Amino acid sequence: MRSIAVLPVLGLLLIPMQASAACTFLTPVGGGEPIVKKKVERPKGLIGKAVGRTNWNTDFVVDQPYRSFKLFFTADSSDPSSYPIQAFLKFSDGSNSKVADEQLQPPVGTGRMFGPFQQVSGKSISQVNFRIGANSDPQATGFSYRISVQGCH
Repeated sequence: MRSIAVLPVLGLLLIPMQASAACTFLTPVGGGEPIVKKKVERPKGLIGKAVGRTNWNTDFVVDQPYRSFKLFFTADSSDPSSYPIQAFLKFSDGSNSKVADEQLQPPVGTGRMFGPFQQVSGKSISQVNFRIGANSDPQATGFSYRISVQGCH
C-alpha cells in the first residue's frame, strides 16, 4: 500500500515540470554567441567621464513573440566594488520599461537571474537591454561578467 500511495504523488509532481515553458536564448544585436562576455570599461571620447561611448549596454533581439523573459548575469571576476545593473524591455514603439535596477557585488562564478518578466499587454517587445556600469561609479571598471537572455513560450 505504501508504494501505491507514493506513485500518484510522483505522477502529480511530474505534470508541472512537463508543462513548464520552453525557453530559447536570444541573440545579441549584431550577432554572436547568446552568452555575451564583457568587461566594464570607462567611457571613450573627448571628455572621458562625462561624455563618450561605453560598452555598458548590450541589446538582445526579440525575433518572435514570447510570453516571458529571463535575464541572467554571472560574475567572471571579483572586485570589492558593487556594480550597477539595469535591464529594460524595449518596445517596437520606441518606449521601454525598466525591469531591474540593482547594485550587486557577486563573488566570481555567481550571479543572478532576473525575472521572469511577462509580456506587456498591448506592446510588442523588440529588444531586451542589459546595462552594466555607470558614470557615477568609476570603481566599476575592469569587472568582467557574462550576460544572457531567454525568451519563454
